[in-house]
Amino acid sequence: MAKIHMLLQGKGGVGKSVAAAFLAQYKLERGHALTCIDTDPVNATFNGYKALGVQLLQIMEGDEINPRSFDTLIEMIAAAQGDVVIDNGASAFVPLSHFVISNQVPALLGTMDNQLIIHTVVTGGQALLDTVSGFAQLLGQFREGEAQFVVWLNPFWGAIEQEGKPFEQMRAYSAYRERVSAIVQLPDLKKETYGRDLAEMLQARLTFDEALSQETLTIMTRQRLKIIKGQVFGQLDKAAVL
Repeated sequence: MAKIHMLLQGKGGVGKSVAAAFLAQYKLERGHALTCIDTDPVNATFNGYKALGVQLLQIMEGDEINPRSFDTLIEMIAAAQGDVVIDNGASAFVPLSHFVISNQVPALLGTMDNQLIIHTVVTGGQALLDTVSGFAQLLGQFREGEAQFVVWLNPFWGAIEQEGKPFEQMRAYSAYRERVSAIVQLPDLKKETYGRDLAEMLQARLTFDEALSQETLTIMTRQRLKIIKGQVFGQLDKAAVL
């Protein structure tokens, strides 16, 4: 059974493309056949990873999103060999979610021997409430059994806490606990060392392997990137749903 991984979150700039890139690299390193698709009509960050062969799906018609462009997305999924990772921009969150639900896409994918896995990002700082709300809204839209859900916790902008409670103790998570298949905790990185190295790698749209092969990087920069990769991939190894 092929797994269709779809990144969805209504808040922009929270790390969806980072999660998509990490997931795609993990899948490829573990030997999975993979197709990567970027539907973000604004930034198309995922498409910038040339090593991942990301296909860009144009969903804009003039100044508006054309919902029928998502028909093409289903055709791309049907033609894919193996798993699929789809990064979706915040501006297309509502149209794509509506398309998936109103067209009964989860059931359709099931008839194609595909399993839908939806990934969403929750972050700290000012976007905490928005992303937690987005998480609850997203799970509330789907009926139980239609999709598996994976939550990525991104502490880059601050601790993911509400009134002293971590995400796993928040009311929104408690309401949907049984439907969350895995939680991936991104590292809380010190900005002057690990954080800076990772940020520069992400800005250059490099994969871990590309960065680690660059002799222009210092030995310690490559060492820190290797540690980050190990931390993230180690968690993904434990997520049976992947």
